[in-house]
Amino acid sequence: MKNETAVSMIICGDTVPMQSNFKEFANGERKCYVSDALWDKMKDADFRFYNLEVPLCDELRPILKCGPALSAPTSTIAGINALKPSLIGLANNHTLDQDKEGLFSTFDVLRDNGIPFIGAGKNLDEASKPFIFEKNGIKIGIYNCTEHEFTIAEEDKPGANPFDVFDSPDHIRELKEVCDYVVVIYHGCKEHYRYPSPKVQKACRKMVDCGADLVVGQHSHCVGCEEHYKEGVIVYGQGNFIFDLWGNEFWKTGIVVKANFGEKMEIEYIPICRENKGSGLGDKDIIDGFMKRSEQIKQPGFINAEYEKYALSMIDEYLAMLSSNDGSEFSDARNAERAKTENLRANYHPTVLAALENLFRCEAHNELIQAALHSITQSGQHHEG
Repeated sequence: MKNETAVSMIICGDTVPMQSNFKEFANGERKCYVSDALWDKMKDADFRFYNLEVPLCDELRPILKCGPALSAPTSTIAGINALKPSLIGLANNHTLDQDKEGLFSTFDVLRDNGIPFIGAGKNLDEASKPFIFEKNGIKIGIYNCTEHEFTIAEEDKPGANPFDVFDSPDHIRELKEVCDYVVVIYHGCKEHYRYPSPKVQKACRKMVDCGADLVVGQHSHCVGCEEHYKEGVIVYGQGNFIFDLWGNEFWKTGIVVKANFGEKMEIEYIPICRENKGSGLGDKDIIDGFMKRSEQIKQPGFINAEYEKYALSMIDEYLAMLSSNDGSEFSDARNAERAKTENLRANYHPTVLAALENLFRCEAHNELIQAALHSITQSGQHHEG
């Protein structure tokens, strides 16, 4: 039986100390990266969750990958402590950026500071473990998982907990059996896209079907939209919390999710914006845009049609990556010049495009290609030029 006294939970998106604010984090100068106005909205919550999207380590061991291999000095833990975390999430695409040594260093730093973490482990079984928080007679289970990029744990290898279509639904069901509420933090919405893809919507709805009351999508680096599905709430992208990297429009705003759990669940959204070297309290326009998009996705066919338009706008960039064998197009995939200046799809015969579609779509081909490429990149049997 739930207690009538509500329990409040704050959920923050991508949290990354960067070169621009290493000093402030190391000195625990919270006001320099979270304004007083924003902190006043967060400080009294019963529970605070942050997605730590960077290894905390002092020796760099960058893995083979495309995109940046992030790291932050272990001294920045002082600034993380100043945010009074109740739980740190590590299921994201940068967890193994500095290899297993960087991950183990992160574990050690968090443990030494008495900060619980979730979403990563020394093997797949450990990485998939949930976290249960209880107060006022209300038990809240938290499950943290990520899409498959460069950081996924395996049976005998460390890393992050993947969203697995076979296993994750069972994990959520089992958690719901012993908790009043289940919150899933899913690192898997498309970067710089404000709506769910058809498959992301299907996956998040499945999580609700399995017992999740709240699903919060991260990784998009932009504010997305929400969906009320059955008895659950799904947030498709909350944007960054503290990530002083790119300066485009997507990275300038975000939202903090505040969930109140009592006899029922109530959700509030706190708008945030880039301010100084971190984040400050944002304005109402951020929430207005969020709610407008939330209405749009209710329209029949909207998600599929919008995603098809987005996919067509991206295809030349992906073809630029696929047609390069020397790494030149991967130096900054988001700004591939060939994608801007050449109609690359015109260079491919329709049957080749159909074959490419089938390689990515068909489970048998897709699994085979992934297994082979994973074996090559992990063994070092690749071109070093």
